[in-house]
Amino acid sequence: MSLNAVSVGVSLVLGVISTKIISIFLGTQGMALMGSLRNFVAMLKSAATLGISNSAVRLLVEYKEDKEELSGIYATFFWIFLSVSAVLGLFVFATAGPVSAFLFQTDAYVLPLRVFALALPLVVLNTFWLAVYNALELFRKIIIIQILSNIIIFGITVLLVWEGNLAGGLLSVAIAEAAIVAVTYFFIRQHPEYFRFDWRKAINRKHTAVIGSFSAMALLSAVLTPLTLILVRNHIIDTQSLEQAGVWDGVLRLSGFYMIFFHSGLSLYYMPKLSGINDDTGFRHELKLYFKTLVPLFAMMLLLLYFLRGWVVGLAFTDAFSGMNDVLAWQLAGDFLRIMTLAFGFQVLVKTMMREYFFIEIAFNATFLVLSYLLLPTEGIAGALQAYCWANAFGLLIVLFIFRKLLFARS
Repeated sequence: MSLNAVSVGVSLVLGVISTKIISIFLGTQGMALMGSLRNFVAMLKSAATLGISNSAVRLLVEYKEDKEELSGIYATFFWIFLSVSAVLGLFVFATAGPVSAFLFQTDAYVLPLRVFALALPLVVLNTFWLAVYNALELFRKIIIIQILSNIIIFGITVLLVWEGNLAGGLLSVAIAEAAIVAVTYFFIRQHPEYFRFDWRKAINRKHTAVIGSFSAMALLSAVLTPLTLILVRNHIIDTQSLEQAGVWDGVLRLSGFYMIFFHSGLSLYYMPKLSGINDDTGFRHELKLYFKTLVPLFAMMLLLLYFLRGWVVGLAFTDAFSGMNDVLAWQLAGDFLRIMTLAFGFQVLVKTMMREYFFIEIAFNATFLVLSYLLLPTEGIAGALQAYCWANAFGLLIVLFIFRKLLFARS
């Protein structure tokens, strides 16, 4: 977590500056449309990788001392995910027009969609490379890659927004994803022993069961979460305005600044730790540490952000986004509930509790979407943020019910 703070600090500073530039040059409307593309890119990446990070960490941690087995795992991942990403990329490339109309209410922005579609297989390969580093606990490598990637993404975003306005901003989202691959490739060339495998090996059926379980869970999240955000954004545009959708996206972007620190830290430390725990005692111990250290720290940060919200919003955005100050509290409350839910959610994920995972994801997104549609006409964008908060409260109740025996069992 301490090492990760350096990367997040760089990401936060560059993110605030790039957000300011986007809000100045593109305004609330541009913020909303770039948010739609980011959600779609996230959906496509998740669908193409199909839980590659989680399944790779699980398998690589288990077999990291067996070189022959690792070679088979690498070959299995290579062929499965190369095929999936190639098919998805070709599909998006061919249907870029209708997708553009769905995301942006116009078919004028097919170029960024097609650029990302062509880069998708490389993006998937990059995800696997980072999963290998994560499983081997080479955290310094990951952090350096993240820092350099953030700097490159910042440069590409600023340059293309400056030169091309909205079209350039949308294109920067796609190009930045491809640029990250080059950064990671530079590092893995220095450590070929971690990534060497016989690509002529066929898919190993023994490992496809684990991959299949994680893939099913990842596919659900890949479709549900970004699609829910896109549908909520489109409903805001229909019932309020494109400008209000931009303000809502500003709240989400601000939330992303602090959530990335905690979520990336959990992925780097908490998830691999849980992968190696096979009894309730160990999990209870990790839960105690989580709620004694991480949750109070997060709560303090949210309170500080709430009281300084006027200054923070003014620093990162323009006056057109001042409406964020009136609705930010609902997002902060929802994020606090989400952090508590993740304490149990990562256990559901790494232990491939598929039935529970499916129920949690569907219940959260359905609650968020239905409440947003009900509250938006009367509450404005505050209704969408209220819906997010209540959906997270419902999600927390679900995981507490699932783990009730573990929580209340005698020591």
